[in-house]
Amino acid sequence: MQFPVSIPFVDHLGFELIRFDGGEAEIHVELKPELLNSFLVAHGGLSMTLLDVVMAHAARSVQHESGAVTIEMKTSFFRPGEGRLRAIGKLLHRSATMAFTEGHVYGTDGQLCAHATGTFKYVKRLPAAGREIKSLQRREDRPHPPLQTDPPH
Repeated sequence: MQFPVSIPFVDHLGFELIRFDGGEAEIHVELKPELLNSFLVAHGGLSMTLLDVVMAHAARSVQHESGAVTIEMKTSFFRPGEGRLRAIGKLLHRSATMAFTEGHVYGTDGQLCAHATGTFKYVKRLPAAGREIKSLQRREDRPHPPLQTDPPH
């Protein structure tokens, strides 16, 4: 099954959309050497990205005409992810503008590797062209107030 929108980062990671319907989504990824950490298991950032994407797709599965952007996400890791990872996302509740979700990542052995909850905002897909881009305000560009060392009296 093809992802309903093009997400270059997701394509680069090799995510495969398996299911996308009725408040649920399922995504798989085969671990490759470049997706591993120094212990040769799934990098935590990969697991968090997998959870983020599967939960967003669970949210979008009931509202295809909108995108879903992450507002917040909380992740817990239980064991290392190895082999082919399987992520399941579920929509728990939604309003007109927000979606509340949960996601799980399982390893090849079927054991739970990570769990997350996430809140997403439904947004209309907007073209990026013509938007004003503001420069990053670096520390040296803007003076900061001096640090106060004594508590105020």
